[in-house]
Amino acid sequence: MARLRGGVLHLQKAPASLLTLLLVHCLALVACETPDPKAELEMRDLETYWVIDKPVGTTQYIAPAARFRLRNKGTKPRGSIEAKATFRRKGEEQEWGSDWERLSSSSKPLAPGQETVVMLKSDGHYYSAGTPESMFDHALFKDAAVEIFLRVGASNWVKFGAADVERHIGSRAAQEP
Repeated sequence: MARLRGGVLHLQKAPASLLTLLLVHCLALVACETPDPKAELEMRDLETYWVIDKPVGTTQYIAPAARFRLRNKGTKPRGSIEAKATFRRKGEEQEWGSDWERLSSSSKPLAPGQETVVMLKSDGHYYSAGTPESMFDHALFKDAAVEIFLRVGASNWVKFGAADVERHIGSRAAQEP
């Protein structure tokens, strides 16, 4: 600390409590480091398809979905991993549907090397009185695309992948023996 006395600048030691406060503040900043999702996570085996939602009476519903494996490639357990998907119909700029999921928490972190399967399904959908498969042939049907974003803790959302939604019902990976 500096004080001016009689036109002369005198330097004094900072009080111990101020130094302690500064040290605690610096340690807190280091402890709150925001992780880099690309450095901590690996997304593999992205698959897209359509799912059949619960019918209402004779009306059938289908929605686009994305399925992938997520692996913690970091060196420490990661809580608070979140995934989101945005779905757009081909030829349209606005978001048609989305989904969000918390994949891990502080009480159930994803351990280093551990994988989890993630499935995100759009809340936007098509409906018809016909069979779900027949919707692909309808004149008003538009194909869809998906973008996948992940974040760890307080990090920003980071785009991990994008793909066109394939024209088939159900996950091929889930059907394999």
